[in-house]
Amino acid sequence: MTHITLRPATPDDVGLIRHFVRELADYEKALDQAQASEQDFHQALFCEHPKVWSVICEIDGEAAGFALYFFNYSTWTGKHGLFLEDLYVSPAYRGAGAGKALLRHLAQIAVQADCRRFEWNVLDWNQSAIDFYESFGARPQSEWIGYRLTGKALRDFAASED
Repeated sequence: MTHITLRPATPDDVGLIRHFVRELADYEKALDQAQASEQDFHQALFCEHPKVWSVICEIDGEAAGFALYFFNYSTWTGKHGLFLEDLYVSPAYRGAGAGKALLRHLAQIAVQADCRRFEWNVLDWNQSAIDFYESFGARPQSEWIGYRLTGKALRDFAASED
């Protein structure tokens, strides 16, 4: 029988987290965009007042995947929400319940923290993930379109005066 263990990430896990992020980026065909270093993860997750957290999933004592999340705030609900930035399970461990265990764990954190929402994004071509999320009641928020400013456009807009 498979034994799944979830635990908070520790400073010793930053290399593992970076490894999982790079595997995820490769799967999403965006490896060139995964630029975060181990130092970046260490500073974000283990500073004095972190604003982002990570959970490691182990199956039979082996690292199988991770989730990285943070809290946001809704002016409509007047409460915080939990936002899942990344969830990844290595291919060798898919189908063993790791992804669902990670999501359930984060849902429990959200409920304990009195969050009104637990949200994440999924690429529109990742039908297996979409089917998985919808299998336990998650629903797409198709009325919203995400926008992003990065790089030169971000710097130029921040510096603009008009």
